[in-house]
Amino acid sequence: MKTKLIALILTTSLPLVAQTATHPTIHHTTVHHPVEGGCVKLPEISPKIPALAPGLGCAKALYTLTRTPDVKLDYASPLLSPETRDAIATGPSTYTLAYIDTQKGTGPLAVPGEYYTVHYTGYLTSGTKFDSSLDRGEPISFPYGQHRVIQGWDTGFDGMHIGGKRRLFVPYQLAYGEAGRPPIIPAKSMLVFDVELIGQSATPPAPKAPPARTPPPAAKPEGAETSPHAAASSPASTTSNTPKQ
Repeated sequence: MKTKLIALILTTSLPLVAQTATHPTIHHTTVHHPVEGGCVKLPEISPKIPALAPGLGCAKALYTLTRTPDVKLDYASPLLSPETRDAIATGPSTYTLAYIDTQKGTGPLAVPGEYYTVHYTGYLTSGTKFDSSLDRGEPISFPYGQHRVIQGWDTGFDGMHIGGKRRLFVPYQLAYGEAGRPPIIPAKSMLVFDVELIGQSATPPAPKAPPARTPPPAAKPEGAETSPHAAASSPASTTSNTPKQ
């Protein structure tokens, strides 16, 4: 299963979290600003997800959205597929992007439109870890607010300072939608992310230089005899046992 996950992630130019989810066109959106000090009720989260330090308080709303579709279904033909019927029969939906700041950053305030460099780990509410830049040993960078990542990320760093860490609770409407991204992300999945804002810049970070390759060992002259003692101490015998990069 782990091999399949890595293969799926490597087939895209960006990690799974950075793939933009598709959503049906909905024209009426109301934004509710959070009430200071109010706590957000979250779905049950698996204890497999690392516990936060005590004293951080409850999850709070970064913002709450209410979306109302343009179409109201009065009658639907029995010939319509269940998927089509559900798509046009939905009523208003309200959902919240919630967060807990786990470490206050000491650097500059994050600015919209900049390229953010971020380390992250993503979990399903069941506790399954589905992606992590820490496991790969390399953060990702993306232009904030430019729709290059899921919506919960495109707005989820508001108010953070460089060096800050945050746990984001992203509802499925701001992640991969009703369909999810099977088999990694099930349908209608809330996602939990631990993120760290490492840096920001006006331009994309320079691409990382490819690792240097170890040169192949020199060819042995034809007819030369190999001494067991010499082979044990020669550079050629050492490099031949070095895994290729």
